Order: sequence, then C-alpha cells, then structure tokens
Amino acid sequence: MIARLSGTLVEKHATRLVIDVRGVGYDVQVPLSTFYQLPDVGAEVTLRVHTHVREDALALFGFATSLEVQVFERLIAVSGIGPKLALAVLSGIDPADLVRAVQAGDVGRLTLIPGVGKKTAERIGLELKDRFTPQFAAELGLDGSAPAGGASLRGDLVSALLNLGYHRAPAEKAVDGALKTPGDHTFESALKRALQRMTK
Repeated sequence: MIARLSGTLVEKHATRLVIDVRGVGYDVQVPLSTFYQLPDVGAEVTLRVHTHVREDALALFGFATSLEVQVFERLIAVSGIGPKLALAVLSGIDPADLVRAVQAGDVGRLTLIPGVGKKTAERIGLELKDRFTPQFAAELGLDGSAPAGGASLRGDLVSALLNLGYHRAPAEKAVDGALKTPGDHTFESALKRALQRMTK
C-alpha cells in the first residue's frame, strides 16, 4: 500500500493532482482542504496517502495533514459513505470542526456540508461518535473544550466570508487568526480583522 508520496507537482486541479515521483506520475484525488495548502505547479510536494483498493480499480487519495487522512479513513468506515462522499465532506468542513460537530452531536452543522443530507448527517454523527473520542481529539492536538459561544462566533464569521465569495479553507484560516488576536471579539471587529487577513 502507498502511504506517502513525495515528488514534483505536475498537474493541479481542484479535486485531483498528478505527482511525478522519479518519472512515475501518480494520479491523486484530494479534498479542497488539501488543495488550498498546495504549492504551485513545479514545486515539490509531500502528501499522506490512503490507497483504496477495489476489485476493478486502485485509487489514491492524498492529504496535507495526518488529521485529514485519519478523519477520511473513519468516514469511509461509515456505512453508505464511500471515498468520493468522504472527500466531499472534507471539502465542505474543516476536519477539526467535523470532529467537534460529531462530539457535540451537531447534526445541523453536518447538514450544511454540500452533498450531505439529514439521514447521512445523522449516520455520520451516530457512527463516528465513538470514534471521535476526547482522547482521539487530544492526540491530534484538538481542543475539545472550546466554549459553545466561541464555536458559534467562528461559524458565523466563516459563513460571512463564504457569503462574500471566499473559499472555505482560507476563510477558516483567516477567522482562526482573527480570533487568536488580542482585543475585542465582537462579530464586527473579528470580521474586520479576518477580512484584513484575507486581503493581505
């Protein structure tokens, strides 16, 4: 099984890449959360890889972080969720937010992910509840004790940036940076700081 690839990024598309490793081109499917962290074409890149084997095909799924690949592997273990839907989930919500939403039983947050209906969201929440334990979150460096108000403010800020046309991954990064900055954490002031980060 291929677990890691390091090579030259020769093709870069929103959902798939081609990585040249010593003359061999590997076609790798990726979520948007990974795509937004990639360098430009021609640069060196290293991805964690999940090799998915079926009777009629072998597919590679690449991820920028250990958290992404671990969440992906737990998602495809849920009945009715294949690799493509798992990628769609990771493209629609930050992996850390997915873990927190499942831990909190926030089915409403999960239904906001494009392609995930209420039944699928409920199944994800039910089947992953025991796998996204506080210990799992702690091992990955996630703060499972974030106050609900802070989580709500973060979600509102990210939604505001998405409504303005920004992509999710950079929007979440800007919001996280804005909320870590000392000062007033009202919605208006935090949004202003996030927008400043987006336009740098």
